[in-house]
Amino acid sequence: MGCNHDCASCSSNCGAENDLHEKLNEFSTVRHVIGVVSGKGGVGKSAVTSLLAVAEKRRGKNVAILDADITGPSIPKTFGVTKKAVGNELGILPVRTETGIDIMSVNLLLKNDTDPVIWRAPMITGTVKQFWSDVLWNDIDYMFVDMPPGTGDIPLTVFQSIPLDGIIVVASPQELVGMIVEKAVKMAEMMHVPVLGIVENMSYFVCPDCGSRHSVFGDSHVDDIAARYNTRVLAKLPIDPALAAKADAGQIEAFDGNYLDEAADFLETL
Repeated sequence: MGCNHDCASCSSNCGAENDLHEKLNEFSTVRHVIGVVSGKGGVGKSAVTSLLAVAEKRRGKNVAILDADITGPSIPKTFGVTKKAVGNELGILPVRTETGIDIMSVNLLLKNDTDPVIWRAPMITGTVKQFWSDVLWNDIDYMFVDMPPGTGDIPLTVFQSIPLDGIIVVASPQELVGMIVEKAVKMAEMMHVPVLGIVENMSYFVCPDCGSRHSVFGDSHVDDIAARYNTRVLAKLPIDPALAAKADAGQIEAFDGNYLDEAADFLETL
């Protein structure tokens, strides 16, 4: 009762010093695991996850996406994947995208993509754990975990159950979002997970006629937030109709933008 999950400040002998991470499937290999989080929905977390995966794949890395947003999965749609996942006696096989990115999402297990996932928290958290422990992740250099927004059960489960190398926080420019970003950053600090950086999405819009930038959602505060928590701004993504069109068409891998190249460069220094 009253546990704040900060073991460093706890005097109780509850066994929290033991490793709580779920075991990876014995036939799997995953070298780096990066969580992509947001304090609220609608800021483009799944788009950033997808772009990061594509950027690393273009560098010749073996890449995977674990879609932990169980009730709002969007990764298969973004990559145009319609094939369902299957399994064998060794585990569940992820579905591979056109360029070779391995993904696992609840939509790959449902009969129809539009079927709602009306599950209570224990079943949802159990599914996230199974995506880590029961799926055959073959020789993965970078796994990106697309997490649901907020600081509730599922993000907590990922923080505790999956050995994250760090998280990337996705935000948009509004000042209200800035406050919520700080909640996500503070949660990561409490869970002793490094904050690798912040990506600001919908940061600006470039007029196609005159080429001038417009701050549609107001002035950015992300640099101040990053400085306050001694982290970095990895990228500021514009509002790009071409990107939205590719994602809607399931062709995110064909998008030729390089907005997250510097972020991908940084990840390779881990």
